Amino acid sequence: MTEIEQMIAKAREAQAIYARQFDQERCDQAVKLTTRAIYDHAEELARMAVDETKMGVYEDKVAKNRNKAKGVYFNLKGKKSVGVLSMDDVTGLIEVAKPMGVVAGVTPMTNPIVTPMSKIAFALKTRNAIIISPHPKSKNCSGKAIEYILEALKPLNVPEGLIQMVEDPSIDKTQELMRLADVTVATGGMAMVKSAYSSGKPSYGVGAGNVQVILDRDIDFEEAAEKVITGRSFDNGIICTGEQSFIYPEECHDEVIAAFRNHGAYVCNKEEREKVIAAIFEDGHTARDVVGQSTAYIAKKAGINIPEKTRIIVVESNGKFGRADDISKEKMCPVMGAFPYKTFDDAICIAETNLQYEGNGHSVAIHSRNQSHIIQAGEELTVSRVVVNAVSATTAGGHVQNGLATTNTLGCGSWGNNSISENFTYKHLMNITRIAPLSNKIQVPSDEEMWK
Repeated sequence: MTEIEQMIAKAREAQAIYARQFDQERCDQAVKLTTRAIYDHAEELARMAVDETKMGVYEDKVAKNRNKAKGVYFNLKGKKSVGVLSMDDVTGLIEVAKPMGVVAGVTPMTNPIVTPMSKIAFALKTRNAIIISPHPKSKNCSGKAIEYILEALKPLNVPEGLIQMVEDPSIDKTQELMRLADVTVATGGMAMVKSAYSSGKPSYGVGAGNVQVILDRDIDFEEAAEKVITGRSFDNGIICTGEQSFIYPEECHDEVIAAFRNHGAYVCNKEEREKVIAAIFEDGHTARDVVGQSTAYIAKKAGINIPEKTRIIVVESNGKFGRADDISKEKMCPVMGAFPYKTFDDAICIAETNLQYEGNGHSVAIHSRNQSHIIQAGEELTVSRVVVNAVSATTAGGHVQNGLATTNTLGCGSWGNNSISENFTYKHLMNITRIAPLSNKIQVPSDEEMWK
């Protein structure tokens, strides 16, 4: 047997025991201990992640570890996932939750702590086993996170092998894992997600992010600029939910740009614009060496001078958008594009065109007091979520106050070639058996009544 085959066999044995012995209360306790383990070791794990991956911001990773741990537990607490889920008084239909079996959890180096944590919590909630395949460049910090989770679960006597990690991950091992597991949850680059969908097993993958931010005319630009910059600079811009470009009313250019400068943005001139674009993109893709790096690093690579405490670098458009200007693309570093619009319909058009270039199906953010404009964005843009008057980077992936499930795997629907258009959570790891009697409470209409 191969290493992966042995892990799968061990996981199946453990999952059978877990599903048989753990009721709703014990599953919920397992979720609590899992998330609390990451919360309690947030600082150490954040330091390990920064040191190992050489990307991101320590303080932001600490916040991410704590807030995601709290958010996942808050969302899962009190939700039914074992036994009878519901009984319909009219139809008599009874829904019964069943585990899927063994989950393959593929995790990225951009979020090497919270992504394994959330997938493990979702699996435990639904009585599944899970095998994590981390990115090779984050295997140590991911492994430490799982080690803390396993230690926290010891009082519950969770069966050995229920949670495992591929210790020396590779593309071949990950592909074998996805092929042998019962379901795959893949978070990472598009090539890996495509591989998951080609594994022959049910898979949940995610599309690329490229969050467009629309600034309406009726807002406080100072307040909006602070929120947008907070999102773009968070963890040096490596989160797929992070703001990528802001689209603003053209007659307010000076006011908007001044607001961004007031909150730590450096706005490039035309010559600097081309230097930054050349520095952050190579062959049409984000250059590997700028991912998750600081504004100082990017400025040095681009050969421009910026103030010491610059939070983000703003690159104004060339008067075009979408494929006509590379700054329209996703930028996994603290750099933003800026696009002027004449009418709100134009703003929608710019956002949609940029999304069609990259990030279709993911998310947009809007800062507005006009409810009709907010609804228009939701109706017309091909995205799975619209963040309203909030920091997209830290809320599109779920927040206690916004109703989105807390996760690190964000579905992008058919627009992004994904199977779901919502935040991935525990319910996606359940099979449901439906017990369906005929109900005498429902009168079968005659043909005449049916078609009249």
